[in-house]
Amino acid sequence: MGKQQSSLKSTLAVSLTNYLDAGAIVAGASGLTLWQKYLGLTEVHLGWLNFISANCLGAAIGAIIGGFLADKYGRKFIYTYNLLVYMTGVLIIMCAVNFPMLLAGFLVTGVSVGIGVPASWTYISENSEVNNRGRNICISQMSWGFGPMITLLLGMLFAPDGYLFGWVESIGHAIGGANLTGDAVNVFSSRIVFFSLFVIAFVAWMLQRQLEESSEWKASRESAKERGENTGLLHAFSVLFSNRTAVKTVCFLATIYLTWNLVASVMGFFQPHIYETAGGVSNEQANWMNCIQWAIIVFVTFILSYFIDKISHKLVYTIGLLVAISAWLIIVTIGVGSQSVLWAFAVLWGVQSGLSVQIFYALWGSELFPAKFRAGAQGMMFFIVRGLSAVWGLTFTYIYGENGEGFTFAAYCMIVLLLISLIVGFIGCPNTRGKSLAQITKERYGDNM
Repeated sequence: MGKQQSSLKSTLAVSLTNYLDAGAIVAGASGLTLWQKYLGLTEVHLGWLNFISANCLGAAIGAIIGGFLADKYGRKFIYTYNLLVYMTGVLIIMCAVNFPMLLAGFLVTGVSVGIGVPASWTYISENSEVNNRGRNICISQMSWGFGPMITLLLGMLFAPDGYLFGWVESIGHAIGGANLTGDAVNVFSSRIVFFSLFVIAFVAWMLQRQLEESSEWKASRESAKERGENTGLLHAFSVLFSNRTAVKTVCFLATIYLTWNLVASVMGFFQPHIYETAGGVSNEQANWMNCIQWAIIVFVTFILSYFIDKISHKLVYTIGLLVAISAWLIIVTIGVGSQSVLWAFAVLWGVQSGLSVQIFYALWGSELFPAKFRAGAQGMMFFIVRGLSAVWGLTFTYIYGENGEGFTFAAYCMIVLLLISLIVGFIGCPNTRGKSLAQITKERYGDNM
């Protein structure tokens, strides 16, 4: 019992990384309209913010660096320094007065998110017991849901029509003077939301610095030294790409996660904006719909955490993607202009996200690779996925148009991507439930890993 309590405690501390990942994406998304008016930004500017943010390229760059650093220097190395980078990025956004400064803040924050994510999923799996590895990944995923939900609630409270906007005005004028324009005052609501992430990041940094190093990483490191094996980063890359099983695993996981994430990344960053422009609802209503959706995600993931280590992964994976496809089919067959359709979409997308591909990507990504390049392989895949998501985010702004005129075509693109993720995942779903990481590694790679 003591070990299970320890794994749960470390899972909660590490899961704050996911809170900060999703929180950074949604904090940017909920304040897009405010920054757009304050700095006079176009849809293309918004696309660039998405392109280099925690949603896409920034995280991609950080992931490939952080994954291999975690394999080279240990998981604890990441937790000792990475959130200092995150806090720096958030601080730049809080102080931004022009587009280059805002862009730089999004980039630095995104890089930090990318560095932390592969290490966090790896650490959680390596410190879990066989019968609760899926549960702990679900807990991590719940944190990914809590981040947006709380961030959106704060965004609505501090928004220009929110209950606490009077406090925002007082802070804005106290810092910027009495002559601030309305748009300059309004954007302080977004600055305050980012400040909340700064505080959470500081708390998470204090907790994560106290974590013990992964015993599995230490054992793998000692074994490599005993055999006189090269432990450099270039060698890790060469081993990864020279192993047929590892390459096939990378292709499988990158495919299911990429096709799903191309849809999810757009929804994570642009969803409130889409609800307002294509759906015709107010900013407040769009944020409420998104917030309730995140509450559904947390609830569904919480229920899943009790069963994921006991039921078929293929079944849950399939149900989640069928629900996702159904949500988009409702949009394209009935239309986006009806509020009842938007609510149906929000609920269905919340259910699928609670059973999401990301849960299985995080679980399988940490199970299907040996400890020597477990985090590095995840970092490389995260780099591929978030990098291509960055390109897709820019492309999406052109498909979507200034006022949502291309929404229907974009929705069909989403359906095709989700179908690919469903088919590939259904065919390639691995049988890892109930097995230890050492057993899985031996079955897939033999005794030499």
